[in-house]
Amino acid sequence: MIYEEPPKEFNPKFEIVSCFVEHDGKMLLLHRHSHKSQGDRWGMPAGKKDPGETVEQAAVRELREETGIDLPSSALTYFTKTLHRYEDFDYIYHMFSVRLDEKLPVQLSASEHKEYQWLTPQEVLSMPKDQIMDDLDTVTKMFYNL
Repeated sequence: MIYEEPPKEFNPKFEIVSCFVEHDGKMLLLHRHSHKSQGDRWGMPAGKKDPGETVEQAAVRELREETGIDLPSSALTYFTKTLHRYEDFDYIYHMFSVRLDEKLPVQLSASEHKEYQWLTPQEVLSMPKDQIMDDLDTVTKMFYNL
């Protein structure tokens, strides 16, 4: 479940950052290796915030580690924070965005992802739910006001 306000007894175990990387009306999706959590699914560049990091630093680091795209934090725009509750844990999810004027080369982290693609928001929303990361459809609708 996604919340904007903390539900009763909300106790986040960690924070996640993600980034809508956009170019020419399309967003970058990464295909996770099957051995990863939510493996064999498509999602945005994302990952856990490390202790001592700001969410901005974490977003820049995750974008660089997962795609090879190295941008200053000033290039990213903070979109929103949502609160997520699963059966076993709660977490905070921070979303950023960056609109690229030119398509930068993507260099995947071989240990995390096996391929990437640029898709329109509508193409993302038409993907089967078992092929995308949990809540990707919901946050895509939020970001693009769909």
